[in-house]
Amino acid sequence: MLARSFLLLFVAGFLGCSSSPRKTATVEDFHLREVKLPNGRVLKVETMSKMADVMRGMMFRDSLAPDRGMLFIHGEPGLYPYWMYQVRIPLDIVWIDRYKIVTEISPETPPCPSESSSACPKFGGSRTSLYVLEMAAGEAARNKLQVGDRIEF
Repeated sequence: MLARSFLLLFVAGFLGCSSSPRKTATVEDFHLREVKLPNGRVLKVETMSKMADVMRGMMFRDSLAPDRGMLFIHGEPGLYPYWMYQVRIPLDIVWIDRYKIVTEISPETPPCPSESSSACPKFGGSRTSLYVLEMAAGEAARNKLQVGDRIEF
């Protein structure tokens, strides 16, 4: 009983120590990671590393906020062309090497209009990368992102 009372006092004291108001976290917040662009702009991105998640990516989504995105983490450096099969919105696709340097950018990448996956063109993947960042179309240009820039995450 004494241990329980001590624990409650400790937790209450710990929670009361904050002098600034806290933003209430949502379930979505636990699945996001911050990516900082060279100009200081921060995107909140979903991180995909499991093959099934990487394959699904941005499929079936109808929108993407300018401050959001998706970061794909491949198991090892390699050539990773991307396609837009069943992706409904245009995207900027950014390939990043293991040093977090931008190696390639496909701006304003259009959705694939075909119902057949084999008819969809592939984009990028001609330079070695470890990560791929997808963000709303036009964000790479708006943030003046260029090949050779360093991304932080």
